[in-house]
Amino acid sequence: MKIIVTSIFVNDQEKALKFYTETLGFAIKHDVPVGEFRWIALVSPNHPDGTELILEPNNHPAAEEYQKRLYEDGIPVTMFGVEDVNKEYERLLKLGVNFAVEPKEAGGVTLAIFDDTCGNYLQIIQQ
Repeated sequence: MKIIVTSIFVNDQEKALKFYTETLGFAIKHDVPVGEFRWIALVSPNHPDGTELILEPNNHPAAEEYQKRLYEDGIPVTMFGVEDVNKEYERLLKLGVNFAVEPKEAGGVTLAIFDDTCGNYLQIIQQ
């Protein structure tokens, strides 16, 4: 068994698509209209057949509340691995990304937490 798809609730799919592709650098694998929303699946450009990240609309009250509460408590919804957290931090800062936690050492890893502009905190981690 392996993880093939995971999702993140977003409050604006178009804004999220722009942030996750243009700022973070993910590639679009699928972008298919589904009623009033879209099935947007992103992948790492280095692993086009790897795990897909779905930008899921938070149109259900439970999803909206879940997203809101995690954000209010400063809890990242997921983490992305990077080769060098400090280098990625500097790159993202230059692109205007707002960080809640600057790079720091924690339990043998280096991490940083930032706002995705769509209702979530994300964590980058260097192992």
